[in-house]
Amino acid sequence: MLSTLHMSIVLGILTFVLILISLFLILVVLAQKAKSDGGVGAALGGGMTESAFGADTSNVLSNLTIKAAIAFFVLSFGLYLGHIYQRTHRQANEEALPSVVGPTIPANTAPVPAPVPAGKTP
Repeated sequence: MLSTLHMSIVLGILTFVLILISLFLILVVLAQKAKSDGGVGAALGGGMTESAFGADTSNVLSNLTIKAAIAFFVLSFGLYLGHIYQRTHRQANEEALPSVVGPTIPANTAPVPAPVPAGKTP
């Protein structure tokens, strides 16, 4: 069983990884050439990606897009389940803790003045 602190650390790391995958997915989608060979893909180095990946640039970028999208959705679902796990265990721990009840003071009592030190008059 993971403690609440460990679960928070794991969820924080997974959230950071999700942000990195999101940024990577955005860049890969924008680097792809449009069907009309224009647009943002050409502005972000569409010709440069052909020289880096060869003639199969569209296949490489399409495969990267598919894999990044799958990773994004799996990680998002995992984070969702992790937050549910954390919330249910936090509620279970709060219910298991005994409640501390302090002394009750009636509402109609006058406040007690503070004691005066010896030798001083108020």
